[in-house]
Amino acid sequence: MENTFWTAFGASVLAAVVTGIGIYTIRHFEAWGRRYSIYFVCFAAGVLISVSFLHIIPRSFELSPLAPAYLLGGFVIMHLFNRFITAFVCERGPNPDYGIGLVPMVGIGLHSFIDGFVYSITFSVSIFTGVLAATGMVLHEFPEGIITYLLLLRGGFSEKAALILAVIAASLSTPLGMLVSWPYISQIDQPLLGTLLSLSAGALVYVGATHLLPQAEKERRKSSLLALAAGILVAVLIVLSK
Repeated sequence: MENTFWTAFGASVLAAVVTGIGIYTIRHFEAWGRRYSIYFVCFAAGVLISVSFLHIIPRSFELSPLAPAYLLGGFVIMHLFNRFITAFVCERGPNPDYGIGLVPMVGIGLHSFIDGFVYSITFSVSIFTGVLAATGMVLHEFPEGIITYLLLLRGGFSEKAALILAVIAASLSTPLGMLVSWPYISQIDQPLLGTLLSLSAGALVYVGATHLLPQAEKERRKSSLLALAAGILVAVLIVLSK
């Protein structure tokens, strides 16, 4: 059991490192990233919405009969959070665009945190099962780091603040989720995992549909449509790799 713990923890740390590499990479090409940030927004919309509908939602429905209710709950919670951010942070703060970065950061952070639960559960079943799950999951970590960091910059956060928040939300949250869930691994059955997955899917669909797609639709250049299509294609490849 101890070896299983360290294997699961190592896999979650690897996911965090891959995300960190994405953030590190885009920081060193920041001027380019800022100039073409709208295309990353389009790409992110394609990835988050497609992964949710093609994989996370169907999987959560298989695991729990309550998944549809939690899917709606995740969507509504993110809507209420957005209303709170808009009323008490954006309108009273120095930058009215903070929500563009904050809301996606929370949605991606919640999803990454629950990814840590998945590592705990799959590796507790067997090392082979854990490796199969980790292989598919790690593939989406690199773009998640880039997306989170650029959206925070686009929302008006400083480079330092965007870096710290992106690392916490998209990177460190995965091993944290693994560590938090491991002591309770025997109590996390399939229905509970299904509700957690559907909750995160609701949050990701909200982020993609209400924050990212509207920005993408404002961009009239054909290349933005190509970026959206690229995001959908990457999501399909991630799903097929699982």
